[in-house]
Amino acid sequence: MTTKARVIFEDGTVFFGRFFTKAQHAEGEIVFNTAMTGYQEVLTDPSYSQQCVIMTYPLIGSYGITPDDNESDAIGLQAILCKEYVDHPSNWQSIMSVKTYLDNHDRVGVEWLDTRAMTLHVRQHGAQRVMITSDCDTPVATLLPQVRAIAPMTGQNVARKVTTPTVYTWQEAPSSRRFTVAVLDCGVKFTILRHLQKRGCDCLVLPLDTAQDILRGRAVDGLFISNGPGDPEPVQSAIDLIQSYMGKCPIFGICLGHQLIAQALGARTFKMPFGHHGANHPVKNLSTGKIEITSQNHGFCVDADSLGPDVEITHINLNDGTNEGFRHKKYPLFSVQYHPESAPGPCDSDYLFDDFIHMIETASVHV
Repeated sequence: MTTKARVIFEDGTVFFGRFFTKAQHAEGEIVFNTAMTGYQEVLTDPSYSQQCVIMTYPLIGSYGITPDDNESDAIGLQAILCKEYVDHPSNWQSIMSVKTYLDNHDRVGVEWLDTRAMTLHVRQHGAQRVMITSDCDTPVATLLPQVRAIAPMTGQNVARKVTTPTVYTWQEAPSSRRFTVAVLDCGVKFTILRHLQKRGCDCLVLPLDTAQDILRGRAVDGLFISNGPGDPEPVQSAIDLIQSYMGKCPIFGICLGHQLIAQALGARTFKMPFGHHGANHPVKNLSTGKIEITSQNHGFCVDADSLGPDVEITHINLNDGTNEGFRHKKYPLFSVQYHPESAPGPCDSDYLFDDFIHMIETASVHV
């Protein structure tokens, strides 16, 4: 037996569907993802923490859950919202259905939603706070104060909630052990660690707030600042760490890491109306003139005008002109807003990991 679901936006707009998981309350910021595949990676990406994700592709669940596609050991999002859920996956690698996976992690799935109308509403009115409930009788006006009391993303250090509790070395496969790279875990995806290990890096994955103390006295060849959820501005421990290592070793950042490096350089970041979430965003590499099709997942952005004269902008988004990358003119430091490790997704930007390795190889400074 299925249970009706109601999705209530903070502006009072309501959409109806039905739970395909256990019927339970969920809340968070609503965003939409335009990728045609990769729902398991979306489910397990820590960058979606405290968000409810609309999948614009209409069928979700058709290839089930496979052992090797997780981007973390947990589910990051609060709810996945779709047009139609498929409960009988057709995939020889599948070990369970999406429903079972969500129920095992106490997360919500809702189907039979008008996802086209929902996506248009988010595009027109922004990424609002929403409540998902099985209560379809209480007047919306009565529930709206609860929706509007949900903590907004702005001002929250959400990365602190998804970072590793303890330091560990990533060892999914044998490593050639050419370099030791300190990885600041703001919500790092496993695929990023795989890319670094493939290139001979031993990845020392560090908790967000204690990384500075753990690194004291340790020798590393490079510092990587990971992706993650939420607002970069309150993540002060990461900003302090970056500032203390600038000019001392090569630094590379992705997504939230890009924003945190910008903050460490004295630049500003801002909340976007509905962010970039999908696998087909065109980005121009200003150095080569080439267009890269990229995977993206972020709700905040670097204000390019606030970057200082020592910083060179390297990439821009062709849809809205926002900043997608920069490098420092003096220090061995660069970062990008998008995800070169995208899986599934385009591989146009894999070269950035090679650039980081080249920077480590040629850097005259190591700590």
